[in-house]
Amino acid sequence: MIFSRLSPLLKLPLLQSLTRDALLRMDPETAHGATINALRLGLSPEQDHADPAELKTSLVGLELKNPIGMAAGFDKNAEVPVPLARMGFGMVEIGTVTPRPQIGNPKPRLFRIPEAEGVINRMGFNNEGHEAVFRRLKGLHVPAVLGVNIGANKDSEDFVADYVAGVLRFAEVADYLTVNISSPNTPGLRNLQGDEALRRLLGEVLKARSKAKVRVPVLLKLAPDLDEAALDGIARVIGETDLDGLIVSNTTISRDPVLDMENATQTGGLSGMPLFSLATQKLAQVRQRVGSLPIIGVGGIHSPETAVEKFEAGANAIQLYSALVFGGLDLLERIKRGLLAAVRAQGKTNVAELVGRTTDSWARGGTR
Repeated sequence: MIFSRLSPLLKLPLLQSLTRDALLRMDPETAHGATINALRLGLSPEQDHADPAELKTSLVGLELKNPIGMAAGFDKNAEVPVPLARMGFGMVEIGTVTPRPQIGNPKPRLFRIPEAEGVINRMGFNNEGHEAVFRRLKGLHVPAVLGVNIGANKDSEDFVADYVAGVLRFAEVADYLTVNISSPNTPGLRNLQGDEALRRLLGEVLKARSKAKVRVPVLLKLAPDLDEAALDGIARVIGETDLDGLIVSNTTISRDPVLDMENATQTGGLSGMPLFSLATQKLAQVRQRVGSLPIIGVGGIHSPETAVEKFEAGANAIQLYSALVFGGLDLLERIKRGLLAAVRAQGKTNVAELVGRTTDSWARGGTR
Protein backbone atom coordinates (compact mmCIF):
# COMPACT_ATOMS: atom_id res chain seq x y z
CA MET A 1 0.00 0.00 0.00
CA ILE A 2 1.24 3.49 -0.76
CA PHE A 3 0.50 4.65 2.80
CA SER A 4 2.82 2.03 4.28
CA ARG A 5 5.75 3.55 2.36
CA LEU A 6 5.26 7.03 3.75
CA SER A 7 7.94 8.26 6.12
CA PRO A 8 7.02 8.69 9.81
CA LEU A 9 7.37 12.47 9.37
CA LEU A 10 4.59 12.43 6.78
CA LYS A 11 2.39 9.88 8.51
CA LEU A 12 1.76 11.97 11.61
CA PRO A 13 0.37 15.08 9.85
CA LEU A 14 -1.77 12.89 7.59
CA LEU A 15 -3.27 10.90 10.42
CA GLN A 16 -3.67 13.96 12.66
CA SER A 17 -5.54 15.74 9.88
CA LEU A 18 -7.72 12.68 9.36
CA THR A 19 -8.53 12.48 13.05
CA ARG A 20 -9.19 16.10 13.81
CA ASP A 21 -10.83 17.30 10.64
CA ALA A 22 -12.24 14.74 8.25
CA LEU A 23 -13.23 12.25 10.94
CA LEU A 24 -15.13 14.81 12.97
CA ARG A 25 -17.27 15.49 9.90
CA MET A 26 -18.16 11.81 9.56
CA ASP A 27 -20.75 9.76 11.40
CA PRO A 28 -18.92 8.76 14.62
CA GLU A 29 -19.00 5.01 14.05
CA THR A 30 -17.90 5.40 10.42
CA ALA A 31 -15.06 7.62 11.62
CA HIS A 32 -13.99 5.00 14.13
CA GLY A 33 -13.88 2.35 11.43
CA ALA A 34 -11.84 4.68 9.21
CA THR A 35 -9.35 5.20 12.02
CA ILE A 36 -8.92 1.46 12.54
CA ASN A 37 -8.38 1.03 8.80
CA ALA A 38 -5.82 3.85 8.75
CA LEU A 39 -3.87 2.16 11.52
CA ARG A 40 -3.99 -1.15 9.69
CA LEU A 41 -2.64 0.57 6.56
CA GLY A 42 0.41 1.83 8.43
CA LEU A 43 -0.64 5.46 8.76
CA SER A 44 0.17 5.63 12.46
CA PRO A 45 3.36 7.36 13.55
CA GLU A 46 5.90 5.23 15.40
CA GLN A 47 7.69 6.48 18.49
CA ASP A 48 11.36 6.72 17.60
CA HIS A 49 12.80 7.29 21.07
CA ALA A 50 12.70 5.49 24.39
CA ASP A 51 10.46 6.78 27.14
CA PRO A 52 12.29 8.45 30.03
CA ALA A 53 13.10 6.30 33.03
CA GLU A 54 10.83 8.45 35.21
CA LEU A 55 7.79 7.02 33.40
CA LYS A 56 8.64 3.34 33.77
CA THR A 57 5.90 1.71 35.83
CA SER A 58 5.33 -1.59 37.57
CA LEU A 59 1.68 -2.64 37.57
CA VAL A 60 0.19 -5.96 38.73
CA GLY A 61 3.62 -7.54 38.33
CA LEU A 62 4.06 -6.22 34.78
CA GLU A 63 6.68 -3.73 33.63
CA LEU A 64 5.36 -0.86 31.50
CA LYS A 65 7.61 1.48 29.52
CA ASN A 66 5.16 4.23 30.47
CA PRO A 67 1.90 4.25 32.45
CA ILE A 68 -0.44 5.36 29.65
CA GLY A 69 -2.70 2.86 27.93
CA MET A 70 -5.28 2.73 25.17
CA ALA A 71 -8.54 1.84 26.88
CA ALA A 72 -10.85 -0.98 25.86
CA GLY A 73 -13.51 -0.09 23.31
CA PHE A 74 -11.20 1.33 20.68
CA ASP A 75 -9.80 -1.93 19.30
CA LYS A 76 -12.63 -4.32 20.06
CA ASN A 77 -11.43 -7.12 17.81
CA ALA A 78 -7.65 -6.94 18.30
CA GLU A 79 -7.10 -5.57 14.80
CA VAL A 80 -4.42 -2.97 15.64
CA PRO A 81 -2.69 -3.64 18.98
CA VAL A 82 0.77 -3.56 17.37
CA PRO A 83 0.35 -0.14 15.67
CA LEU A 84 -1.03 1.27 18.92
CA ALA A 85 1.94 -0.06 20.86
CA ARG A 86 4.38 1.35 18.32
CA MET A 87 2.73 4.75 18.65
CA GLY A 88 3.99 4.80 22.22
CA PHE A 89 1.27 3.43 24.49
CA GLY A 90 2.65 1.54 27.47
CA MET A 91 -0.33 -0.82 27.38
CA VAL A 92 -3.07 -1.65 24.94
CA GLU A 93 -6.35 -3.16 26.11
CA ILE A 94 -8.47 -4.79 23.42
CA GLY A 95 -12.12 -5.80 23.62
CA THR A 96 -14.64 -6.06 25.11
CA VAL A 97 -14.81 -9.62 23.75
CA THR A 98 -17.73 -11.98 24.34
CA PRO A 99 -17.79 -15.77 23.86
CA ARG A 100 -20.02 -15.61 20.78
CA PRO A 101 -19.93 -12.90 18.11
CA GLN A 102 -22.63 -10.28 18.51
CA ILE A 103 -23.62 -7.30 16.42
CA GLY A 104 -24.44 -5.04 19.35
CA ASN A 105 -27.27 -2.56 19.56
CA PRO A 106 -29.01 -1.03 16.53
CA LYS A 107 -27.36 1.94 14.83
CA PRO A 108 -26.94 4.81 15.37
CA ARG A 109 -25.34 4.02 18.72
CA LEU A 110 -22.40 6.41 19.00
CA PHE A 111 -22.87 10.16 19.47
CA ARG A 112 -20.58 13.12 20.00
CA ILE A 113 -21.28 16.05 22.31
CA PRO A 114 -18.94 18.55 20.67
CA GLU A 115 -19.65 21.42 23.06
CA ALA A 116 -18.33 19.39 26.00
CA GLU A 117 -15.90 17.11 24.13
CA GLY A 118 -17.96 14.17 25.29
CA VAL A 119 -19.17 10.95 23.72
CA ILE A 120 -22.25 8.82 24.39
CA ASN A 121 -22.25 5.21 23.26
CA ARG A 122 -24.67 2.33 23.47
CA MET A 123 -22.59 -0.06 21.36
CA GLY A 124 -23.61 -3.18 23.27
CA PHE A 125 -20.38 -5.21 23.16
CA ASN A 126 -20.32 -5.51 19.36
CA ASN A 127 -17.42 -7.83 18.57
CA GLU A 128 -16.38 -10.89 16.57
CA GLY A 129 -16.24 -13.29 19.53
CA HIS A 130 -13.59 -15.28 21.36
CA GLU A 131 -12.34 -17.45 18.54
CA ALA A 132 -11.76 -14.70 15.97
CA VAL A 133 -9.95 -12.50 18.47
CA PHE A 134 -7.91 -15.40 19.86
CA ARG A 135 -6.69 -16.27 16.37
CA ARG A 136 -5.43 -12.72 15.88
CA LEU A 137 -3.58 -12.69 19.18
CA LYS A 138 -2.12 -16.19 19.10
CA GLY A 139 1.62 -15.83 18.49
CA LEU A 140 1.39 -12.06 18.03
CA HIS A 141 4.17 -9.97 19.56
CA VAL A 142 2.82 -6.67 20.87
CA PRO A 143 5.59 -4.30 22.00
CA ALA A 144 3.57 -3.13 25.00
CA VAL A 145 1.62 -4.73 27.80
CA LEU A 146 -1.47 -6.37 26.28
CA GLY A 147 -4.78 -6.52 28.12
CA VAL A 148 -7.88 -8.42 27.01
CA ASN A 149 -11.19 -7.07 28.25
CA ILE A 150 -13.77 -9.85 28.58
CA GLY A 151 -17.54 -9.60 28.73
CA ALA A 152 -20.79 -11.53 28.49
CA ASN A 153 -23.17 -12.03 25.60
CA LYS A 154 -26.39 -10.07 25.92
CA ASP A 155 -28.54 -13.19 25.60
CA SER A 156 -26.41 -15.41 27.82
CA GLU A 157 -28.25 -17.49 30.40
CA ASP A 158 -25.28 -17.24 32.78
CA PHE A 159 -23.09 -14.12 32.62
CA VAL A 160 -20.58 -15.63 35.07
CA ALA A 161 -20.00 -18.62 32.80
CA ASP A 162 -19.17 -16.22 29.96
CA TYR A 163 -16.47 -14.54 32.05
CA VAL A 164 -15.03 -17.91 33.03
CA ALA A 165 -14.90 -18.81 29.33
CA GLY A 166 -13.05 -15.57 28.64
CA VAL A 167 -10.41 -16.34 31.24
CA LEU A 168 -9.87 -19.85 29.91
CA ARG A 169 -9.67 -18.64 26.31
CA PHE A 170 -7.33 -15.66 26.70
CA ALA A 171 -5.09 -16.42 29.69
CA GLU A 172 -2.36 -17.76 27.44
CA VAL A 173 -2.20 -14.75 25.11
CA ALA A 174 -2.87 -11.80 27.43
CA ASP A 175 -0.55 -10.02 29.84
CA TYR A 176 -3.63 -9.23 31.93
CA LEU A 177 -7.39 -9.74 31.77
CA THR A 178 -10.11 -7.23 32.62
CA VAL A 179 -13.50 -8.43 33.85
CA ASN A 180 -15.88 -5.79 32.54
CA ILE A 181 -19.12 -5.78 34.52
CA SER A 182 -19.64 -2.04 34.34
CA SER A 183 -20.99 -1.32 30.87
CA PRO A 184 -24.47 0.24 31.04
CA ASN A 185 -25.36 -1.15 27.60
CA THR A 186 -25.93 -4.83 28.45
CA PRO A 187 -29.11 -5.16 30.52
CA GLY A 188 -28.46 -6.63 33.96
CA LEU A 189 -24.68 -6.60 33.65
CA ARG A 190 -24.05 -3.98 36.32
CA ASN A 191 -26.01 -6.11 38.80
CA LEU A 192 -22.84 -8.22 39.04
CA GLN A 193 -21.35 -5.38 41.10
CA GLY A 194 -23.65 -6.33 44.00
CA ASP A 195 -22.04 -8.16 46.94
CA GLU A 196 -23.26 -11.71 46.47
CA ALA A 197 -23.19 -11.64 42.68
CA LEU A 198 -19.68 -10.20 42.73
CA ARG A 199 -18.54 -12.80 45.25
CA ARG A 200 -19.72 -15.60 42.96
CA LEU A 201 -18.26 -13.95 39.86
CA LEU A 202 -14.80 -13.38 41.31
CA GLY A 203 -14.76 -16.80 42.91
CA GLU A 204 -15.45 -18.52 39.60
CA VAL A 205 -13.18 -16.27 37.53
CA LEU A 206 -10.21 -16.62 39.87
CA LYS A 207 -10.77 -20.35 40.15
CA ALA A 208 -10.58 -20.54 36.35
CA ARG A 209 -7.43 -18.41 36.40
CA SER A 210 -5.79 -20.92 38.76
CA LYS A 211 -6.19 -23.63 36.10
CA ALA A 212 -4.30 -21.66 33.43
CA LYS A 213 -0.72 -22.53 32.52
CA VAL A 214 0.38 -18.99 33.38
CA ARG A 215 -0.96 -16.93 36.28
CA VAL A 216 -2.40 -14.01 34.37
CA PRO A 217 -3.31 -10.92 36.43
CA VAL A 218 -7.04 -10.23 36.61
CA LEU A 219 -8.53 -6.75 37.03
CA LEU A 220 -12.13 -5.71 37.64
CA LYS A 221 -13.60 -2.69 35.83
CA LEU A 222 -16.13 -0.68 37.85
CA ALA A 223 -18.82 1.86 37.00
CA PRO A 224 -18.61 5.49 38.18
CA ASP A 225 -22.25 5.50 39.24
CA LEU A 226 -21.74 3.45 42.41
CA ASP A 227 -22.50 5.15 45.71
CA GLU A 228 -20.19 4.87 48.71
CA ALA A 229 -22.21 2.06 50.32
CA ALA A 230 -21.82 0.02 47.14
CA LEU A 231 -18.08 0.77 47.11
CA ASP A 232 -17.87 -0.46 50.71
CA GLY A 233 -19.44 -3.76 49.68
CA ILE A 234 -17.19 -4.16 46.66
CA ALA A 235 -14.11 -3.47 48.76
CA ARG A 236 -15.18 -6.12 51.28
CA VAL A 237 -15.66 -8.73 48.57
CA ILE A 238 -12.39 -7.88 46.86
CA GLY A 239 -10.60 -8.14 50.19
CA GLU A 240 -11.63 -11.79 50.38
CA THR A 241 -9.94 -12.61 47.06
CA ASP A 242 -6.57 -12.42 45.34
CA LEU A 243 -7.84 -10.07 42.63
CA ASP A 244 -4.86 -8.22 41.17
CA GLY A 245 -6.30 -4.80 40.54
CA LEU A 246 -9.12 -2.49 39.47
CA ILE A 247 -10.00 -0.17 36.62
CA VAL A 248 -11.99 2.91 37.62
CA SER A 249 -14.09 3.73 35.73
CA ASN A 250 -16.35 2.90 32.83
CA THR A 251 -18.85 5.33 31.30
CA THR A 252 -21.60 7.02 33.31
CA ILE A 253 -25.36 7.08 32.86
CA SER A 254 -25.44 10.53 34.49
CA ARG A 255 -26.07 13.53 32.27
CA ASP A 256 -25.49 16.30 34.82
CA PRO A 257 -22.39 17.77 33.12
CA VAL A 258 -24.03 17.93 29.66
CA LEU A 259 -27.62 18.95 30.33
CA ASP A 260 -29.31 20.65 27.37
CA MET A 261 -26.37 19.95 25.04
CA GLU A 262 -26.57 18.29 21.64
CA ASN A 263 -27.18 14.50 21.92
CA ALA A 264 -27.26 14.64 25.73
CA THR A 265 -30.60 12.82 25.84
CA GLN A 266 -29.29 9.80 23.94
CA THR A 267 -29.33 6.52 25.87
CA GLY A 268 -25.96 5.00 26.74
CA GLY A 269 -22.78 5.68 28.63
CA LEU A 270 -21.18 9.13 28.70
CA SER A 271 -17.41 9.40 28.37
CA GLY A 272 -14.88 12.09 27.53
CA MET A 273 -14.18 15.36 29.31
CA PRO A 274 -17.55 15.53 31.15
CA LEU A 275 -16.73 12.26 32.96
CA PHE A 276 -13.48 13.48 34.48
CA SER A 277 -14.66 14.81 37.86
CA LEU A 278 -17.05 11.96 38.64
CA ALA A 279 -14.63 9.23 37.55
CA THR A 280 -11.75 10.80 39.46
CA GLN A 281 -13.79 11.18 42.64
CA LYS A 282 -14.81 7.52 42.43
CA LEU A 283 -11.20 6.56 41.84
CA ALA A 284 -10.18 8.38 45.02
CA GLN A 285 -13.03 6.82 47.01
CA VAL A 286 -12.01 3.36 45.80
CA ARG A 287 -8.37 4.08 46.64
CA GLN A 288 -9.37 4.91 50.21
CA ARG A 289 -11.05 1.52 50.51
CA VAL A 290 -8.54 -0.83 48.87
CA GLY A 291 -5.21 0.35 50.23
CA SER A 292 -2.34 -0.32 47.86
CA LEU A 293 -4.24 -2.51 45.38
CA PRO A 294 -3.25 -1.37 41.85
CA ILE A 295 -5.78 0.86 40.09
CA ILE A 296 -5.87 2.01 36.48
CA GLY A 297 -7.59 5.39 36.25
CA VAL A 298 -9.86 5.98 33.25
CA GLY A 299 -12.44 8.60 32.44
CA GLY A 300 -12.20 12.13 31.13
CA ILE A 301 -8.44 12.56 30.88
CA HIS A 302 -8.01 15.21 28.19
CA SER A 303 -4.78 17.07 28.98
CA PRO A 304 -1.44 16.64 30.73
CA GLU A 305 -2.91 18.39 33.77
CA THR A 306 -5.85 15.99 34.09
CA ALA A 307 -3.49 13.05 33.66
CA VAL A 308 -1.41 14.30 36.59
CA GLU A 309 -4.57 14.78 38.65
CA LYS A 310 -5.59 11.17 37.99
CA PHE A 311 -2.31 9.91 39.47
CA GLU A 312 -2.54 12.25 42.42
CA ALA A 313 -6.09 11.03 43.09
CA GLY A 314 -4.80 7.46 43.38
CA ALA A 315 -4.18 5.90 39.97
CA ASN A 316 -1.08 3.78 39.34
CA ALA A 317 -1.58 4.02 35.57
CA ILE A 318 -4.10 5.62 33.24
CA GLN A 319 -5.95 4.87 30.01
CA LEU A 320 -7.26 7.14 27.25
CA TYR A 321 -9.81 6.85 24.48
CA SER A 322 -12.52 9.48 24.02
CA ALA A 323 -10.16 12.45 24.38
CA LEU A 324 -8.21 11.27 21.35
CA VAL A 325 -11.30 11.92 19.22
CA PHE A 326 -11.12 15.63 19.98
CA GLY A 327 -7.50 16.12 21.00
CA GLY A 328 -5.72 14.09 18.34
CA LEU A 329 -3.08 11.43 18.61
CA ASP A 330 -0.42 13.86 19.78
CA LEU A 331 -2.27 13.98 23.12
CA LEU A 332 -0.33 10.83 24.08
CA GLU A 333 3.04 12.56 23.70
CA ARG A 334 1.79 15.73 25.39
CA ILE A 335 0.65 13.73 28.41
CA LYS A 336 4.02 12.02 28.63
CA ARG A 337 5.78 15.37 28.64
CA GLY A 338 3.36 16.68 31.26
CA LEU A 339 3.87 13.72 33.57
CA LEU A 340 7.63 14.00 33.23
CA ALA A 341 7.50 17.72 34.02
CA ALA A 342 5.34 17.08 37.09
CA VAL A 343 7.71 14.41 38.38
CA ARG A 344 10.71 16.69 38.01
CA ALA A 345 8.97 19.79 39.33
CA GLN A 346 8.09 17.96 42.54
CA GLY A 347 11.62 16.65 42.97
CA LYS A 348 10.59 13.04 42.41
CA THR A 349 12.36 10.31 40.47
CA ASN A 350 9.38 8.32 39.16
CA VAL A 351 5.73 8.87 38.29
CA ALA A 352 4.77 6.35 40.99
CA GLU A 353 5.72 8.96 43.57
CA LEU A 354 2.82 11.15 42.44
CA VAL A 355 0.22 8.51 43.33
CA GLY A 356 -2.24 9.43 46.07
CA ARG A 357 -1.12 12.97 46.90
CA THR A 358 -4.69 14.33 46.71
CA THR A 359 -6.76 11.21 47.29
CA ASP A 360 -8.60 12.52 50.34
CA SER A 361 -9.42 15.85 48.72
CA TRP A 362 -10.75 14.18 45.57
CA ALA A 363 -12.79 11.71 47.61
CA ARG A 364 -14.54 14.56 49.38
CA GLY A 365 -15.64 16.12 46.13
CA GLY A 366 -12.70 17.00 43.97
CA THR A 367 -10.00 19.60 43.72
CA ARG A 368 -11.07 21.27 40.48
